[in-house]
This record gives sequence, C-alpha cells and structure tokens, in this order.
Amino acid sequence: MTIRVVLTDDQPLVRAALQMVITDTADIEVVGEAGDGAEAVRLTEELAPDVVVMDLRMPGMDGIEATRLITTGTGSTRVVVLTTFDDDDYVYGALHAGASGFLVKDMALDDILAAVRIVAAGDALIAPAVTRRLIKEFTARPAASPPRRSKLDGITAREREVLTLVGRGLSNTEIAGELSISIATAKTYLTRLLAKLHARDRVQLVILAYEAGLVAPSH
Repeated sequence: MTIRVVLTDDQPLVRAALQMVITDTADIEVVGEAGDGAEAVRLTEELAPDVVVMDLRMPGMDGIEATRLITTGTGSTRVVVLTTFDDDDYVYGALHAGASGFLVKDMALDDILAAVRIVAAGDALIAPAVTRRLIKEFTARPAASPPRRSKLDGITAREREVLTLVGRGLSNTEIAGELSISIATAKTYLTRLLAKLHARDRVQLVILAYEAGLVAPSH
C-alpha cells in the first residue's frame, strides 16, 4: 500500500529535496505540497493523506496550530514534525498538539522516509538524536496543573511501571530489559496502555506519564 504524504515547509528547497528522494521510493507518494500551516490544513482536508511532514516555523499559521487542527479533525492523518530543534518551545507545542513524530532536518533522507513509514503504520517516533533531550527538558518543566492520577485508575501496577519507563524515553527493548520481560510482552503492555488511556500513540503516553507525575524532573 502506498503511503500518501503532504510536504509542508516554507523553504521550497527542503520540499524539493524530500520530493526528489520520495520519487525513487516505491511505497511513498507526495500528493501535495504546502508552504504554510493554513495550506497544509486545507490540503489535508482535501486530499486526506496518511502523513503530513510538517515544518514548525512558517509565516502565517505555524506548524503547531496546523498540527493541532489536523490531529483533532475527523480524519486519520498523522503528523511528523521536521525541525532544526533550535527552539524547544516549538517542539513542546507540537508534542501537545498531537504530532506523532519529531525529526531533525539534518537527518539522512532515508531515515526520514523510515520515520514516515513508522508513523503511517500507527506508531510514534522521536529521532534518537533528540529523544533524551526532549524528554529531559519536557519533564523538567513545572506542570501546568496538579498531577492527574485519576486517568491512571484503570491500569495495573505493571502497566504503571511500563508507562513510567515510556515517560523516561525508554524503547521497547530497554523496557523489556529493565523489567526482565520479553520484547513481545513489553509491546503487549504498550498496546494495552494505548487502549486503556485512549492515547493516540507513544508520544501521548509520554505526556500522560509527565502529567500524572510518574516521571520526575530528576530523570
């Protein structure tokens, strides 16, 4: 099945570079290009792509607002943020807005394509180069509201342990090692957490772990 993508960036050269490499990729197709957030939202409504590759800083409507409008809409389009990561506030905003992936523009193009495939398949991805920094900075910020533990009332003690490790940025392999369980079991727990907490993906689980107070700033 071909993954249908909309590229959003106010720099035509960035879009051209991505378009060029995607042209040689059998399973990904660019169905539209946008130079700002408003155009990305319009194209998403019109074309219903599987994934929008989204720049954050753009004139007019920025990538954060566009991501929020796309992910709260009626469709199933997912957003991958492509950033220079020189302004953390933009990344945190995109995290809350519902982005499923965070990539940096200096990543190899093949890695960006791999990330598009992962997100299109329903998972979430944060580039290895930014994962630990993102989690550390995000959890070090004071909570905007008191921890909402009531959201976690329906999960088991073991699921709470898994959620805490997800919140600390551990991969499924690392979670399995930490809890002395198989990787398949770790994936099963993750699937249960997504269902019980009505979370869209792994990124939203990170937010829930932070807001529930499971992840301390010291991490």
